[in-house]
Formats: sequence, structure tokens, C-alpha cells
Amino acid sequence: MSDSTVVLDPSTLTPTSLEVMANQATINIGTIGHVAHGKSTLVKAISTVKTVRFKNELERNITIKLGYANAKIYKCDSPACPRPDCYTSRKSSESVEFPCERPGCDGMMKLKLHVSFVDCPGHDVLMATMINGAAVMDAALLLVAANEWCPQPQTSEHLAAVEIMKLQNIIILQNKVDLISEEQALKNHAQIQDFVKGTVAANAPIVPISAERVINIGAVLEYILKKIPIPLRDFSADPHLMVIRSFDVNKPGASVDKIEGGVAGGSILKGTLKIGDMIEIRPGRIIRDEMQNRVGVIPLRSRIVGLKAENNELKFAVPGGLIGVSTLVDPSLCRGDRLVGQVLGSVGRLPK
Repeated sequence: MSDSTVVLDPSTLTPTSLEVMANQATINIGTIGHVAHGKSTLVKAISTVKTVRFKNELERNITIKLGYANAKIYKCDSPACPRPDCYTSRKSSESVEFPCERPGCDGMMKLKLHVSFVDCPGHDVLMATMINGAAVMDAALLLVAANEWCPQPQTSEHLAAVEIMKLQNIIILQNKVDLISEEQALKNHAQIQDFVKGTVAANAPIVPISAERVINIGAVLEYILKKIPIPLRDFSADPHLMVIRSFDVNKPGASVDKIEGGVAGGSILKGTLKIGDMIEIRPGRIIRDEMQNRVGVIPLRSRIVGLKAENNELKFAVPGGLIGVSTLVDPSLCRGDRLVGQVLGSVGRLPK
């Protein structure tokens, strides 16, 4: 099913409409926890997407910028297919159904949820980046390495950050259980339970996994479907997109006639966007008057020329999930995440 071949009225859609889920994620789930506890590895195990992409990230083998990846979660429609093997995930461009690959099963895997993962850096000096990502999360997966004492510093800080953001839906993943004995795993499990007492994660399920070896990932998918509700979305309101990334997609040396406008990446909190809409970004460009010691802002106004959810081209975008909005804004104003923290919406409809 392709968005380019279907004409739909966004006002008639819901986050669980198959027409929406086929192309765009409708919920944002963050991966949080201490550095090197397996956040990016888990996202890759579920989505097949490697979120560590930049040169300095690859050299240091840590996440520095917010990572992002989409994945579709499926469940086999055969009652005979045992759990958690009846759950699986695929990359965002996969079809809405396909035959179950479990030997002896004649069921069909049906699309149940399309998820955007917000992969947060775990290093202590990158807490501001993590908090920026938490602004668009609907739920979180808290990863705890079973081969280390719990809690580690950023385990505590990340949990505190999502508590401040009033995030209620958390699943705890006890990662790296393949590296320790059963006795050590039980001891670490008890440490996790003691750590989360009195926090928003006090009643969160604790799922033992190995993200590196893709062990028990089916159970994670089952908990995501059963324990994380789809947030209520207002499709009819004025659009409001929180910008968490911005890019200049032009390659060095590109000719003037081939230069493209800047791209704003983020999540729509309410309303819908479609190609051709006139939009503005606030506060916009910051102007400093050194002579009068004053600071002013000039909102950026443009038109949407493209919408993308990972590799899926969209004609319109709805709340939930991470999308890229291609505009005609001067790409130099979008380069290097310069628009992070700003808000994109309809002209004249954003707070001033």
C-alpha cells in the first residue's frame, strides 16, 4: 500500500488506521539508560536500522546526536502460533502483512503498530540532548545492563528526566543476560526492583533480553503492544511540530540550481501537515543588536515541499512518529541542528 496511490481525508483517520500505519509511525518510544547499556543495539535488533551514523559516533562507538529509526510490529493471526514467537518486527518500508515464517505455521503476520524509536545518548555530558528527545516521547524503554551494578549514574538521571516530563509508560529491559549466570541475573533483577521503588517505573515489567544476540525480543514487542497505549491525538487542531533535528541535505559543491531547502525533523504533537502547506517556524532567526544590546527574532516562513517518514514518502503527516519536513528555508539556517527546540506550524497560528 503506497501513499502515492491513495487519496485520503486526514480528518477521518485515527492513529490505528491501517492507511496511516502503512506509511507513518504513530507513537514515539524512547530508549534511555546509561552509556553502553545497549540502547542503539536494541533499536537495531527491532528495526534493523543502525542509529549510530556520524563519523565521530562510529569512532567512539557511542550515540552523540539523537538517533531515530522506525519499525513495524506484527502479530501472527494463527491461534496456534505460540507467544512470544507470534510477534515480530520489520523495517518501516515492509508491507502490512506477510506469511508467518515460523516452521509449520500457516498464519499471516498482521501489522499491529508502527513505532518511531528515539535513541538517546547515554553519556553524562549529553543529558541536554536526551531531555530534548524526551520532549516527544510517548513511552520509554529503560535499558539496564545485567553485568553491571544497578543503578549506574545515567540510569538514575534518565529515569528522573522522564519523570519530570510526566512520562507514565515505561518498560525495563534487563540487557546482556547472556554474559552472566542465572544467579547473577537474579541478583541484578533484585537491584533493579529496589532502584525503581517509589518512581514512575515502580510497577514496570522487567524483561530479560540480549539485544546483541536478539534473544527474547519477541517478548519486548509483546509488552510494547500490550502495555503501551496509543496516545489520544487531535487530528483537527492547528498543526504543531516539535523540532528535534534539522539538516542541510545539500552536498558540498552543489550547483545553485540544484540546492534544496532545509529539512526540519521532529514529531507532530497535534494537527496534520500536508505537502503545499504554508508554514512558519518560531521563534525563528535570532537577531542581535550589539549597539542597543537587544535581541530580536524573525519567524521563518516557507512552504512544505516534501514529507518523509524514514524512507516512506508522504502526502500528509499525522501526529505521532518522527518525520522530516522539507521546506524552502535557507539551508544554512537548518544546518547542524540549528532549529532544534523550535516549533513548526501554520502561519499565524503559533504562540508569539
